[in-house]
Amino acid sequence: MNRTLGELLDERPGMLVFGEDVARKGGVYGVTRGLVKRAGAARVFDTILDEQSILGLALGFGISGMLPVPEIQYLAYLHNAADQLRGEAATLPFFSSGRYRNPMVVRIAGYAYQKGFGGHFHNDNAVAALRDIPGLVIASPSRPDDAAGMLRACADAAEHEGRVCAMLEPIALYHARDLHEDGDGGWLAPASGTVPIGRARTYGDGGDLTVVTFANGLRMSLRAARRLEAGGVRCRVLDLRWLAPLPVEDLLREARATGAVLVADETRRTGGVSEGVLTALADAGFPGRAARVTSEDSFIPLGDAAYHVLLSEAAIEEAARRLLTSPR
Repeated sequence: MNRTLGELLDERPGMLVFGEDVARKGGVYGVTRGLVKRAGAARVFDTILDEQSILGLALGFGISGMLPVPEIQYLAYLHNAADQLRGEAATLPFFSSGRYRNPMVVRIAGYAYQKGFGGHFHNDNAVAALRDIPGLVIASPSRPDDAAGMLRACADAAEHEGRVCAMLEPIALYHARDLHEDGDGGWLAPASGTVPIGRARTYGDGGDLTVVTFANGLRMSLRAARRLEAGGVRCRVLDLRWLAPLPVEDLLREARATGAVLVADETRRTGGVSEGVLTALADAGFPGRAARVTSEDSFIPLGDAAYHVLLSEAAIEEAARRLLTSPR
């Protein structure tokens, strides 16, 4: 992410990166580290601690022909400023018949599973406020290569098509390196081009079950799939990558390949992503079996209590076995 932001600043003189602690500190997680030195304080700068001001500033830059890339420090901090996206940025082209537009790429550190730094203000998995905004592009990368390519796709869509894009970046995966065992390097990957908006990514070719997931759910599902395979269940895992527009074509292809779909959704059961996935399957007349496993309808508590609320690898495994053994 850091390298791609730097490259985009080099390539696009109208791009600006700003938000709470993004310049001097380089972001809470180091994602914007070094960018102010690279691009200068006029293009990478800190703002006051107010999300409405941050997105309001982005609105002004966007309508003035710039490419704003504001950062919202945590997903929970977005909600008090969501109307800047819903009532202003996304509606401007709609109510002007496309004559005006408010392009931007909003980077949002979000979701849960942050160890040692919890509570619902810093671990938030509520995405419903974003998912029902017409025309909003929602990117939700899991792996470093996809994160870089999806950021490029969002920058292109904002700059050339005037789109409003939100990048939901999983906090817990910012510094992940391994997948199955410590030191295996299974979560490292170089950036490789642009990821098309609305296209998913498939891992494996198992014929028994398709696990549909995203963000932290991808890493958990791949780990669960390995253990399921040891027990004779062959899975393929579909990373949605884009929550809007939902990659329905890829979803249906992978669902039909196995005839059984489990949606592993770390967001809430009510208003979460799984509702849209199951609806897309139903709308297309998918004849196979489908189920979902999600986090609970709850704010995320502090400490180990969070794991009584959040989706887990064990829950994914249990739900997969239950789906495959249930009568058709």
